[in-house]
Amino acid sequence: MLVLTLTPLGIAGACSEPSLSPRGGENDGGSDSTVRGTDAAIDDASVADSANPADSSEPLPSGLARFVNPIIGTKGGETWPGADLPFGMLQFSPETTRGNQTRTPAPGGYAHSAMKIRGFSLTHLSGTGCAGAFGDIPFFPYAGTVSTSPTADTTDKIYASTFLRPNEQAIAGYYGVTLDSKVRAELTATMRTGSARFTYPADKPATLLIRASNSELGSTEAHVSIDAASRTITGSVTSGNFCGYIYGEAGNVDRRSYYTVYFHAEFDRPITATGSWADNVVKPGSTESNGGTTYGKDGFPPAGKGSGAYAVFDTGGQPVNMRVGISFVSAANAKANLEAENPQGTTFETVKQKAWEAWNEKLDRVQVTGGTDDQRTTFYTSVYHSLLHPNVFNDVNGEYVGMDQKVHKLSPGQNAQYANFSGWDVYRGQLQLVTLLEPTIGGDIAQSLLNQADQNKGVWDRWTHAQGGTHVMTGDPGHAAVPAIYAFGGTNFDAKGALASMVHAATTVTEEDKSKDGWNVMVVGERPSLDKYLTIHYVPAFGSDPKEGNAWGGASETLEDVVADFGVAQLAARLGENATHDEFLRRSGYWRNVFNPAAHSSGGYIQDRRYDGTWVTPFTPNTEDGFAEGSSAQYTLMVQHDVHGLFEAMGGNEKATARLDRFFHFDNGLWALTGAGGEHAEINNEPSVAAAWMYNFLGAPYKTQDTVREIINEHWKNSEIGIPGQDDLGAMSAWYAWSALGVYPQYIGRSELLLGTPLFTKAVIRTSKGRTLTINAPGATANTRYVQSVSVNGQPSTRAWVPESFLAGDGTLDFTVSTQPNKEWGAAPGDTPPSFPPAP
Repeated sequence: MLVLTLTPLGIAGACSEPSLSPRGGENDGGSDSTVRGTDAAIDDASVADSANPADSSEPLPSGLARFVNPIIGTKGGETWPGADLPFGMLQFSPETTRGNQTRTPAPGGYAHSAMKIRGFSLTHLSGTGCAGAFGDIPFFPYAGTVSTSPTADTTDKIYASTFLRPNEQAIAGYYGVTLDSKVRAELTATMRTGSARFTYPADKPATLLIRASNSELGSTEAHVSIDAASRTITGSVTSGNFCGYIYGEAGNVDRRSYYTVYFHAEFDRPITATGSWADNVVKPGSTESNGGTTYGKDGFPPAGKGSGAYAVFDTGGQPVNMRVGISFVSAANAKANLEAENPQGTTFETVKQKAWEAWNEKLDRVQVTGGTDDQRTTFYTSVYHSLLHPNVFNDVNGEYVGMDQKVHKLSPGQNAQYANFSGWDVYRGQLQLVTLLEPTIGGDIAQSLLNQADQNKGVWDRWTHAQGGTHVMTGDPGHAAVPAIYAFGGTNFDAKGALASMVHAATTVTEEDKSKDGWNVMVVGERPSLDKYLTIHYVPAFGSDPKEGNAWGGASETLEDVVADFGVAQLAARLGENATHDEFLRRSGYWRNVFNPAAHSSGGYIQDRRYDGTWVTPFTPNTEDGFAEGSSAQYTLMVQHDVHGLFEAMGGNEKATARLDRFFHFDNGLWALTGAGGEHAEINNEPSVAAAWMYNFLGAPYKTQDTVREIINEHWKNSEIGIPGQDDLGAMSAWYAWSALGVYPQYIGRSELLLGTPLFTKAVIRTSKGRTLTINAPGATANTRYVQSVSVNGQPSTRAWVPESFLAGDGTLDFTVSTQPNKEWGAAPGDTPPSFPPAP
């Protein structure tokens, strides 16, 4: 997730204001200078205000989807509550407003505290930072006559409607709301299409606005065409611009369009009147409109720019039903997707039921027993959020647009091409969870990443949005993701081709790798300062001298590259490429070159380092100099594959234990898990997510059990504030799901699991390839934090981890849990998880 703040001079710190923060968040609806802001005033009443998971007049259907509450995380987690299928191309969800048509109040389009809706759009990303993404083609059912241009309604005073929370319902695959205008809007979805049911008040015109140009970040072109005779509305929008506002007028790094989405909508009621608008001009009777908003001088769409159209329906006292298909390839493919998945005659209720069944089918892969209703709802919603992305990107005919902006077909043996890869986030657990449950989907995701690299001149972009590379964030996460997928059983892709491509990218310096363009959030090179990394074996601190680095944080970039290199080494070993394994395993030890054993009086830390070998000073553990979205104290614990080596460098286990204790606690012993300053954990952001599990390496797994359970109990809830920070396309939700199961994928590129304490009395995981993993913990409750004993496949074990072989077939873990710690279990040196350092 993106948490930094920027000033004209660069980074001003994660909490500075005023800011132009790529983290996004909720703004005041009117300020052009601040896009961050939060719903800071959270009280007991707001927690109790969680929206109903379903219409109280209609009993919930059966199946595990009944435990999904899409409202979780809509206040701070940047999630959205609309209708979607697992990995769906189309996400049908509201666009809320606080009175500023050019600023979404939250990056997902939906802010829980913004009680006005201006449309229901067809594409969304869940949990992102920056100022939003997608939000394409908002449809707004308006009970009235269009007399002025909706684009001229810059404060959303006229062509939007407030609503009350009790009149909103959200369940898996369905969203409904009764607006204060008395219009009832209901949404559901298939993989590539959506269905909407709009019920208008009998005494008002039944008008539907199509805000074609109003994607969340604007557009460079948009088109709408209405054919009243066939009851059809079609069009497209060309957009992109993810994080493009960051650099002001001087930047222009990502202020560009890189995708076009087409739509084809059909209706079941006659269209009796039409009109269109462009900027401030409205044209009654027109059936076409054209024109984008542009991205403005500051990277945001300027107020009063854009186009759209409207249709008025003869309802005959009945709801207006809309079926709409989308495609990122062509108008013809959008229509074909609709005909294939949601053909004429398909009822809204049929689509809604199939969506529910699709979610039940996926969620049924993890069946938990025990716990409270709130705990099960929090758990299954975390799995739900983990399965929203990445998204199927090919049409029913197998076509998709590649990173080269050309139309491609699926690779032989590939079931789907996937898009929207939040690399820096999802490689840490989300992709492993997806692949454990659905190995074939995992393999297709890996193939998709390779396809994107092949189409992108061999570059594995860090953050891909639709078919565009955005360069956002740090490191080389594709090189971590693909080996992680392979390790968890997603082997149905060209692994040898992927390995060759990754090795080439990690050893061949490009001009972009040496470029400072896009510094700091969107450095254009795949591996910034790769030339330095290959010669001095770390990424030096940023500087104006060509010898210095050009990455967003030299120290953290080094650690990210080390993670990627370790992943490449593991994949190479699995494919029998021993020389490649040895070389990249050696490179995975480069973290030592940015570890300063004399950094501070409290011991050694990862520290930013200049090209000449000197350390950047002054230094304190809470410094963010040299680090992306975190501090030295937080990043020092991000050496996940060589933890024993890290703790030895810190001065041994005793000092490392004291370091971890201080990391998670204030001096008075109270928990310091988030918002406690740079010397403490930030469990709401990725660099800290694995740290709580590291006590297992110190022979003190009871402290991992204690810390993880504290995070679960206090920072994850069945409410709108139920996710501690942006969900980052399911990355944080996946951490919760793993932790609640009592296991954790520590090593990127390997499939050993660390053991914690299960939250539920039983969990049965059935993968799509027929394997069954069972986790038993009789008597488990929120208060039974500690493990007393464990059996692995019926054999007692004192090890605080299980080997890769555990996931090779059916497996069973039996936990005995208690409210009191067993400090002897997992404490012996032979019981701690292994490290994988380079050979001496």
